[in-house]
Amino acid sequence: MFLVLLMLATQVLFDLYARSTVTAVAYDAARVVAGADSGAGAVVVAESQARAGLGQYADGATFTWAVDNDVVQLRVKVQNPSLLPPVFKHALGIDTVDRTVRVRVERVR
Repeated sequence: MFLVLLMLATQVLFDLYARSTVTAVAYDAARVVAGADSGAGAVVVAESQARAGLGQYADGATFTWAVDNDVVQLRVKVQNPSLLPPVFKHALGIDTVDRTVRVRVERVR
């Protein structure tokens, strides 16, 4: 029983780290695109920087961009590594990290 609780606590720590890292990286990438004047080129640069910031989490990461004149929206989805059997991991909802961030595009008036 102690070993199961220890594995669960460790898995929760992995999940908290992954969620905070993915959120921070996604926000930074969206902010870079929102502040850039070159659309598609900025997306490529921001996504490569985000993948570098994610480290090994970037291997299975998917980035979905929605860029318009007012808002840059980025959805990042990564698979969370697990110490628990898949049944528990899926039941707890800690198998994937799915974050969407929106950043307003600011323009000089």
